[in-house]
Amino acid sequence: MATAMNTAPALDADQARTRLHELTVVDVRTPAEYASGHLPGALNIPLDQLGRAVPALKEAAGRGDLLVVCQGGGRSESACTQLAAHGVRALNLTGGTGDWAARGHTLARPAGAPAKAVWAMERQVRLAAGSLVLIGLALGLLVHPAWQLLSAAVAGGLVYSALTNTCGMAVVLGRLPYNRGAAGAPDLETTLTRLRDEAGAGVGTGAGTGAGAEA
Repeated sequence: MATAMNTAPALDADQARTRLHELTVVDVRTPAEYASGHLPGALNIPLDQLGRAVPALKEAAGRGDLLVVCQGGGRSESACTQLAAHGVRALNLTGGTGDWAARGHTLARPAGAPAKAVWAMERQVRLAAGSLVLIGLALGLLVHPAWQLLSAAVAGGLVYSALTNTCGMAVVLGRLPYNRGAAGAPDLETTLTRLRDEAGAGVGTGAGTGAGAEA
């Protein structure tokens, strides 16, 4: 169970909105999720690419607070923990982009983003895990009992995911083409260049207006 000692410092959506102009906002979802709607000014650095961004994020954190965002708060908390291991302090957005939108706050989308939003990664994981469990059970009944080990493996993976606050299935799904190739979402090098430029100028990304049109 998480304790106060290993839980990242956090802001809720209303607190973040008040401070948005002074925060560097980092969205660790997949490019497709980001293109579906993100906090104004947020920079997209997918969780599995976070290591490449540590030097630029460390520089930005030296000039002001970082706010890390995902869909529901889980991946962003994991990202904050990873950054803390590198000496980078970051705030987690409690409830993520979902809670931000639920409170009526503005979402932005990159120009050219598809009108149909991709499913949030948490929803994709639930579908994939549930499907694999059902397949394992069905094949175990119809083909050979050994297929039930597939269901057991998925269950074990979910338990491990909960205990470690990681999700290997999300990492795999995040690398699929429909999660990576989002129209309008900037590539990582473009994002890091913008992060360095804005850190050098001493402004938070939440103060910018170039991240996308309002949703």
